[in-house]
Amino acid sequence: MTKYSESYCDVLIVGAGPAGLMAARVLSEYVRQKPDLKVRIIDKRSTKVYNGQADGLQCRTLESLKNLGLADKILSEANDMSTIALYNPDENGHIRRTDRIPDTLPGISRYHQVVLHQGRIERHILDSIAEISDTRIKVERPLIPEKMEIDSSKAEDPEAYPVTMTLRYMSDHESTPLQFGHKTENSLFHSNLQTQEEEDANYRLPEGKEAGEIETVHCKYVIGCDGGHSWVRRTLGFEMIGEQTDYIWGVLDAVPASNFPDIRSPCAIHSAESGSIMIIPRENNLVRFYVQLQARAEKGGRVDRTKFTPEVVIANAKKIFHPYTFDVQQLDWFTAYHIGQRVTEKFSKDERVFIAGDACHTHSPKAGQGMNTSMMDTYNLGWKLGLVLTGRAKRDILKTYEEERHAFAQALIDFDHQFSRLFSGRPAKDVADEMGVSMDVFKEAFVKGNEFASGTAINYDENLVTDKKSSKQELAKNCVVGTRFKSQPVVRHSEGLWMHFGDRLVTDGRFRIIVFAGKATDATQMSRIKKFSAYLDSENSVISLYTPKVSDRNSRIDVITIHSCHRDDIEMHDFPAPALHPKWQYDFIYADCDSWHHPHPKSYQAWGVDETKGAVVVVRPDGYTSLVTDLEGTAEIDRYFSGILVEPKEKSGAQTEADWTKSTA
Repeated sequence: MTKYSESYCDVLIVGAGPAGLMAARVLSEYVRQKPDLKVRIIDKRSTKVYNGQADGLQCRTLESLKNLGLADKILSEANDMSTIALYNPDENGHIRRTDRIPDTLPGISRYHQVVLHQGRIERHILDSIAEISDTRIKVERPLIPEKMEIDSSKAEDPEAYPVTMTLRYMSDHESTPLQFGHKTENSLFHSNLQTQEEEDANYRLPEGKEAGEIETVHCKYVIGCDGGHSWVRRTLGFEMIGEQTDYIWGVLDAVPASNFPDIRSPCAIHSAESGSIMIIPRENNLVRFYVQLQARAEKGGRVDRTKFTPEVVIANAKKIFHPYTFDVQQLDWFTAYHIGQRVTEKFSKDERVFIAGDACHTHSPKAGQGMNTSMMDTYNLGWKLGLVLTGRAKRDILKTYEEERHAFAQALIDFDHQFSRLFSGRPAKDVADEMGVSMDVFKEAFVKGNEFASGTAINYDENLVTDKKSSKQELAKNCVVGTRFKSQPVVRHSEGLWMHFGDRLVTDGRFRIIVFAGKATDATQMSRIKKFSAYLDSENSVISLYTPKVSDRNSRIDVITIHSCHRDDIEMHDFPAPALHPKWQYDFIYADCDSWHHPHPKSYQAWGVDETKGAVVVVRPDGYTSLVTDLEGTAEIDRYFSGILVEPKEKSGAQTEADWTKSTA
């Protein structure tokens, strides 16, 4: 007899891949702050990923993982990608190395691309979720959604649960899909070579078996992170728009046996007639090979997956590597995929149901964007949802998720459209060969696409949380509103510790007001600093208005000062308290100066800020610059936060130095 149950939750995340886990990790911080917040994450697979799948982590993703406390653990296991070699056909039709270029543009970030098996990345995120949420958030397996109903009339009611989900608990047997006709671990069972009907069949109960418990879940919000064949997207009726090529690629994770000289270096290889290969060296002596196959998709995009075996992929790789030898010593995993670029028309329904990752955009994997873009989707959504659920922000900010990420997804599709066709095209034999691809054009596109692929080039348009119109961009030329606030080295004033300022901007739901105090030893400049500090301490400042009376002064908006003096020329206590120097805390004032073991970083120069006059920069909880103004720009700051934040019932109120002295006595 089928059992039925009913429950309520604030957020239900469907899918425990990179997008779903990132959503859970960001939201776990809000669960820590508000333990009665109920966040659930479900997945139809009985286990997490152990082989294959995505592996590349780009600069911006690593920066975000650092702010989540995850980057160091991942980097300790990952394989570095510093240089990429380009191989093209010579006059005899044999591949030869024609160039080496940096895999990541020098200076673009303090990180550059690394690779690590998706399963290990997910393991680190899962451990972090458990730690931050005190095990309140766990992946529930195996569950599958079967019905979703949305009451749009209740969408704007903050207390309502307008989304009703029907979930079914699956047996282990039905939740473990068959390896598609092969003994080797593979992902053909959910690659894009199969239809949606075929994928659904992988997870259905065997004929004659009884279904497990049925649970009705009433949700405030749902996030669909359930992949390219997303059930959530299809249930919403959102169409994927784009096109599919007829190119088919195979993928191997293997320990190779080869005399190819760059077998442990990232490579882009174009052969004369046999196709192309991309090499990605992995951890533990594994190497990933993206191998172009001679087979093409049939008319209508249908593909016979039985034709794609490891042997077929290896045989084609041997042709491309000629005259070098190539074989596989150990095969860990393989799959095949059909190149296509598609993006869905919408990313949300009533700002109550959202889709993210492959559920709303699909593309080729060779530029290392899939896992990164998926994680950055929910990194963007998570803080907005968290602030709304904890009553700190207005629901209007949720509209900016689709505004920001749909525009980026379209740019990604355009980038991948060009890149994948250049990679899959036959090299031109000479300048008169119009059907072939110029290798000079390929290299130029590769280099130009480097910044985009790194994730550091995102520039969000004007919206509720990105105020370009009011900004005085000339005051911080390189802190471009809409782009991520780039980390630079600073010295912590209290003890002279050299550090990257980005490490101070942890992902915990707080906005930052970064006060570039400039030359604080100058009397005129210090007068400006004191006036700005007096504003922050006043009854009507954004700090006083939006901070609850029972909370720390910096718990909602974190004020951090960076001055351009040498720390020997000014004391920390010279900065006005409590706004810029709260209580007896020592991580609120930093200097752009040299230290005993590091030269002057010239970070003001890197940020494009005048070393005398300074500036004020507001940074969102996800690390993106949202407003640039001066020390007199309090009206702009007030206006920015008034459109986003909600005033608590009991406000912190004004603060004075006397209050500060009393409270710390």
